[in-house]
Amino acid sequence: MFKSYFLQYKKKEWRSRRALCVSASSAKKILIMGGTRFIGIFLSRLLVKEGHQVTLFTRGKAPIASQLPGESEADFKDFESKILHLKGDRMDFEFVKSSLSAEGFDVVYDINGREANEVEPILDALPKLEQYIYCSSAGVYLKTDYLPHFESDAVDPKSRHKGKLETESLLKSRGVNWTSIRPVYIYGPLNYNPVEEWFFHRLKAGRPIPIPNSGLQVTQLGHVKDLATAFLRVLGNEKAREEVFNISGEKYVTFDGLARACAKAGGFPEPEIIHYNPKEFDFGKKKAFPFRDQHFFASVEKANSVLGIVPEFDLLEGLTDSYNLDFGRGTFRKAADFSTDDIILEKSGSLSLVA
Repeated sequence: MFKSYFLQYKKKEWRSRRALCVSASSAKKILIMGGTRFIGIFLSRLLVKEGHQVTLFTRGKAPIASQLPGESEADFKDFESKILHLKGDRMDFEFVKSSLSAEGFDVVYDINGREANEVEPILDALPKLEQYIYCSSAGVYLKTDYLPHFESDAVDPKSRHKGKLETESLLKSRGVNWTSIRPVYIYGPLNYNPVEEWFFHRLKAGRPIPIPNSGLQVTQLGHVKDLATAFLRVLGNEKAREEVFNISGEKYVTFDGLARACAKAGGFPEPEIIHYNPKEFDFGKKKAFPFRDQHFFASVEKANSVLGIVPEFDLLEGLTDSYNLDFGRGTFRKAADFSTDDIILEKSGSLSLVA
């Protein structure tokens, strides 16, 4: 039986462990596909701080630079003055080829690529590309009874992330220097997926937290700032050439343990947890719980041993960082929706627990 436990929270300021000084000769001309939300926001700041020339390729629907929660005015102004923008739609392949060919980037970070055909025009446009760093997903692994997932494990060609698998295959076939990062669940400030936010909404409202089945399903979360640091560490690293790395937190946690950790992070009372059998409900197209209802976690041993990557945030520290810099300030991506909760609570006779 798995037990969830937490370390005492200690406040600390985020910074990359790498903290290198980049000389003019080693500075790279870097293109980030995406970059105006979540992973790209933190990665672009690290790259700029290290002295690289960074351009974001976006459709221009969101501001290229917005001050982050907790970011000093000086740091923001410095970043804002240095970040560059190339406006376009990556699905406009001819524009991608012509615009990137004209710029001649050294390195591409592909944060939002989903399909291999989106990557081909980038490779065509940059024949002298030094490195292509791709954000894949641990969701590509074939479901198994033997965990954790290792980078050498079988993959599922029918997974909803099959486009990422096909992209990895394309990169191998094109003979470029590539690195693929496979995160598990990502959390942290400005998360656009309802991971920790899902729990925080219910905790703030003083509601019970409905969790499928036993709640002992084991999963894994990695902080976005640690992920950004990992992306930085593979840049120009020969040990990362044509390699895949799982990136996430070092510890695993049960669903019930995650609910309790979120409560601790936000300073809420111990949550009331309601377990339910998902097979007894029809939620239509709505998603009643933000995680896969299964054990799902991956080994990060390779990233640690090969690249020396050690996460700076344990789970409780990371959730506290996310709460203090985002939800705790009254900001979130999706409004609370308790409609599926109410269906579960009504059937279990626990609706009366809702204030």
